[in-house]
Amino acid sequence: MENIKVHRILIAEDEPKIGLFVQQELISQGYETDLANSGAKAIELYNQHKYSIIILDINLGDMSGIQICRSFRENDIHVPVIMLTAMGDMNDKILAFESGADDYVVKPFHISELLARIKVFLKRSEGNTGIEEILKVKDLEINISNKMVSRNGANINLTMREFALLLLLCKNKGHAISKKEILLKVWGLDFETGTNTVEVYINFLRNKVDRHFSSKLIRTKTGFGYYISEE
Repeated sequence: MENIKVHRILIAEDEPKIGLFVQQELISQGYETDLANSGAKAIELYNQHKYSIIILDINLGDMSGIQICRSFRENDIHVPVIMLTAMGDMNDKILAFESGADDYVVKPFHISELLARIKVFLKRSEGNTGIEEILKVKDLEINISNKMVSRNGANINLTMREFALLLLLCKNKGHAISKKEILLKVWGLDFETGTNTVEVYINFLRNKVDRHFSSKLIRTKTGFGYYISEE
């Protein structure tokens, strides 16, 4: 008999009605769930279990969801994190993405929307067939299947956003990618934000991918954007 994986989801929400509502809906869909009404409880549960997805409120009373997300990302760069919050300001959204969040749902929301986003992330994770897909650029290797990166045999630890940015550049090797296109394809934002998010992440990548090597891969084409070069 084929084993069917049951996904476990952590819900960190300090509004009892919303937390219970989301939990009940997820249970009705066949998911296992844990509900935390504080940041401390969310961290405690995270340390006890392996989750397929985390639903995280930005304001949890005792601590910031941004802080918690960063803490989670230090331990696991792959688990999808969906921010669920009443804070719909664009700066808050960008801050959430920069902390490592994968998606951002603003209250009030339709539960069908949240369920749809959860299914998208789970489908992506289940799409890994176990066959390794390797992308190589000079001495840089990207294992697309397990999200591992190395250069000249040395492992490079990247956050999910850093990985997505590096993968975008490598797949378009030799072609400059504009800030606008990077924001759309890595952050899902279809307009210029007025912040230096892209520049910051390019610097993060350069420090990890290029800094300790004589040959620099990440280049800037003034007025056009950023690209990977093998020259």
